[in-house]
Formats: sequence, C-alpha cells, structure tokens
Amino acid sequence: MIQRRKALAIAAATLMATQFLPPAWAADDIKLGSLLDTSGNFDAYGKPMNMGLDLAIDEINAAGGLLGRKVKKIGYDTQSDMAQYTKFAQQLTRQDKVDLVIGGILSASREAIRPLLNREKTLYFYTPLYEGGVCDRNSVLTGITPAQQAEVLVPYAMKAFNGKKAYILAADYNYGQYMARWFQKYLKDNGGSAVGVEFFPLDVADFNSTIKKIQDAKPDFVISALVGGAHLSFYRQWAAAGMKAKIPMASTTLGVGNEHQVLTAAEGDGILVAYNYSPELNTAASKAFVSAWTKKYGSDKAISEMAASQYQTTKLWAAAVQKAGSIKRDDVIKVLEGGLSIEGPSGKVLIDPQTHHASLDVHVMEIRGQKLQVKQSFAQRPPRETQAMCDLGKNPNSNTQFEIKL
Repeated sequence: MIQRRKALAIAAATLMATQFLPPAWAADDIKLGSLLDTSGNFDAYGKPMNMGLDLAIDEINAAGGLLGRKVKKIGYDTQSDMAQYTKFAQQLTRQDKVDLVIGGILSASREAIRPLLNREKTLYFYTPLYEGGVCDRNSVLTGITPAQQAEVLVPYAMKAFNGKKAYILAADYNYGQYMARWFQKYLKDNGGSAVGVEFFPLDVADFNSTIKKIQDAKPDFVISALVGGAHLSFYRQWAAAGMKAKIPMASTTLGVGNEHQVLTAAEGDGILVAYNYSPELNTAASKAFVSAWTKKYGSDKAISEMAASQYQTTKLWAAAVQKAGSIKRDDVIKVLEGGLSIEGPSGKVLIDPQTHHASLDVHVMEIRGQKLQVKQSFAQRPPRETQAMCDLGKNPNSNTQFEIKL
C-alpha cells in the first residue's frame, strides 16, 4: 500500500510538472533572421518594429509553433549603418543559415541586402512604407506605398482645407523624391498644383528660411514627407512662428514612428496623415493587438504603423508556412501568390501576386491630443505605382527596382 501511494504521488508530481513545460518541439528550430536599427539615428523606428516582431513570434510559438517546430529569432542591431546591413545579411545567410529575413528600415538598407538575399535564395520580407517599384519574386513588401497614401490623402486634404495650392516639403532621398512626384500628380488630378517643392538632407534641422519661403508663396496648405529626428524640428519651428494657425498641413511620414507623441498637442494637433494603422482603430483585431502588446510591454505607447506592419507581416508569413506545410522558399511564395490573406490589426492584408506588394486598408487620420484619430477608411487600396511597372507572373526572374514614371 505504501509503495502504491508513493508511486501515485510521483505520478501526480510528474503530471503537475509537465503542465508547465513548453510544447514538445521538433528537433530543428525555424530560424527567422532580423536586421533592424535598434540603435543609431533610426532606432525610433527600429525598436518598435523589433517589439512587434517579438510579440508575433511569442504568439506563434504559444500556439504550437509552425509545423511542430519552434520559431527562433536570430537578430542583429544594424546601428543605422548600411555597412552593418551587408555584413549581417551575409552572416544570417551563410553562417546562421536562416529560413527567411525580415528587416530593413530605410530604402537604402533594403537595397543593400535585397540583391544578396536574392542570390542566396533566402526569402525576404520588407515591412516599412517606401517609395514603391521593387520587382523581385524573392521579396515580399507589405508597407504602404505612395499611390496608396497620396491617392486618398491629397484629395481629402484639398477638400478639408478648402484649397488647391500646396507647398511640398520632402526628405532628400529616393522616398522623398518619389513622394513629391506623387503629391504633384494627385494635386493635378484633382485640379490643384504645387506652388513650391523643397528637398532636405536628413540632417537638416533649421527650417527658418523655408518657413519664410512658404509665407511668401501663400499656399492653401503644406504637404510634408520629412523624415527622422532632425526633420521633426520643422513642426516645432512652424508652430513657434505662428504658422500652424494660418496654413494647415498634411503629411505621409509624421506619426509613422510615433513622432506625434514627441510633439506637443499645440505643435501637432490638426495635421492630417494617411497610414495603414492607428491604435485608435475600433476593430476587434486592433483591440486584441493593443491588448496583447500592453500585456507584454506594460504600455501601448510604442505601438506605431511600422510596429504593426512588422507584427502582421510575421503573422502573414506564418499563415503561409502553415498552409504550404513547408518552410521552403518556393512553397511559401506559391501560397502567398495564391491569394492568401490575414486579418491583421490594420485590416485585411492581401499579397498582390503580380508585384508581391500588399493591398491594404488606408485610413486618413488627424493628429489630435498626441493620438491618430481615424477620420475615414478606404478599403483595400492596391499598389498601383508598382503594378504599372512590375509583373512577376510574366517576368518571374525580375530582380530590380523600377523608377516610377508619372
């Protein structure tokens, strides 16, 4: 009897212990490579993106992993240095032998690693908003693109501000230059025009002479595609000069890295933006995402457009792996091209097979009280600018970034 009781006690203790063990994984982990600026000039974007990635991986593994295997992140801090992107991309593919890479922030970082990942046949996901035009079957690009933003923001701003003349400000690299062209196109398409266009290197922080030029040009509103911490000075100087109450503003970049939380309400309130995501979206998927984020990180303040994109793109990849029953690059791509979609925090995310870009919901928002308040939503906007140049069905070996012709 004593022996029997002892055996039962041991069995009960073993059962209790196993309830707290992780699931039994297959021998090999699925290795996800991450390249993000979690330090350096662009860490305000990279840190929330890394948090979104980690949350998605946690949820995937908590649900049993993929194909009975645990997803393991192998991540490197690229320190806002293009040379580090190349170095670590080589390490991920040749030494770590990852199954895919999700990463890059600026277009320069993407183009530093995209050709290398193509040669190594390592599937690549790029999640930030960018200027469009990449045509590469090995790459999947899920961020919002210029036509998706500008085609809804420009006419909305013209109507809201009751004006047709705009002054355009943009960062002086390929994203800003492309975006300025799209602003001009949609201004013209809606009976308006640009009365001034200026480009600024990323380190410029003094905008006093520009503010004077804008005053002299007398536009009905300003459209901004300024980028980064230095350019944030424009909004402060604009408000300090008393211009905010005189000339309204729209932007395709302010708030994408939570810059609206850095500005005071007096500096940011009333500016119109258009993005794929706001934590203020009143949907079940968005509420669940915000709740999970807050549970993991203690606050929802770090949630941004780019963090949400990183999160839902990782979930999209996971859904493709499960449906393919395989982690192999070509099998996953085939599923993505077959019309797979997920309901992410931002709404439906669907890969366009022609371009490997995402059709996305776009939400026009107003900055108010350091929040992005949704004014109007536009369902499933296609990546029109890239569709005009890229057809991977006809040219599956394409590996280039087209210059968009307007």
